[in-house]
Amino acid sequence: MTTTSGLRTAADDVYVWSQSTEGGWGLANCTMVVGDGGVSALVDTPYTSLMRSRMMAAMGGVRPDAVVDTIIHTHANGDHTFTSAEFGAAHVIGTRSSQEHLHRDPTPEQMQALVHGPGRDGPLVRYLRRHFGHFDFSGLALAPTTRSFAGELAVTVGGTELRLIEVGPAHTAGDAIVHLPRQRVVCTGDIVFLKDHPVHWAGPIARVLDACARILALAPEVIVPGHGPVAEPAALREYTAYLRYVRDRIHEAHGRGLSVLDTAASILAEGRYGHLALPERLVVLAGVEQSHLDGTEPPGILGLLTRAAEFAERRSTRVPVSRTSS
Repeated sequence: MTTTSGLRTAADDVYVWSQSTEGGWGLANCTMVVGDGGVSALVDTPYTSLMRSRMMAAMGGVRPDAVVDTIIHTHANGDHTFTSAEFGAAHVIGTRSSQEHLHRDPTPEQMQALVHGPGRDGPLVRYLRRHFGHFDFSGLALAPTTRSFAGELAVTVGGTELRLIEVGPAHTAGDAIVHLPRQRVVCTGDIVFLKDHPVHWAGPIARVLDACARILALAPEVIVPGHGPVAEPAALREYTAYLRYVRDRIHEAHGRGLSVLDTAASILAEGRYGHLALPERLVVLAGVEQSHLDGTEPPGILGLLTRAAEFAERRSTRVPVSRTSS
């Protein structure tokens, strides 16, 4: 596997643009699959116009013949979809269920107001500005899906076969993975995070584990996660061990009546995964999982992020987490 101008050559004619091998909010991987005559499929798109320009400049230095004909959304989160309209692609493909998630996610305009708007304060706003303040969402408009599917869909772009497989609800309501059979590559979307604690909005964790098993059953040689470095299947097996550990700890804490915040704190106190960044995401995992255990609808994204932001501030100032908050 080679790296050129910010691109990882994952396989023949498959290029992964990754801004950071250390993960982080908003720094999603995008995968360009270049076919005959440069006709290309792009799996997920960058978060901002500036990021899109940088990706295309990098691609132009390696494959100036590449022209995006088809965009495939692995799910509806903005860091994978916000610049799709800027490519002018003939086709934009996503799962039908991903449309259910759209109304839960802030639009580009709402993100711009949340992060850069005046007169706001509080843990959530401070958290968003710290992690998203360097992004400019102005002028972005969501691209409509031109083709939706449920289950599986095989498409051919520039003579290259791509198999789209629905695995949601898991990370979101409508996740899909993209399998390149000839190249033995799987683009996982945000089913898989590497280097950071993951965040899963829909759950339960069992569904994410099922999706990981589906990926491994395809026998790929290369895994392209939603965030983090391109990896081999061994990294995915380690990730599934992490998910099982966290799931079991959340279930145990729920049985003892611990709050979401105390559950996250207790997992971190064990120190098993201290090398992973963004530990406040455990609040989201615990909140969603406990909702499933209680048979209730998981909280909305901003509600989950508000609790995670409060948790992050308490950890940074060493204020004890309340035993009664949930």
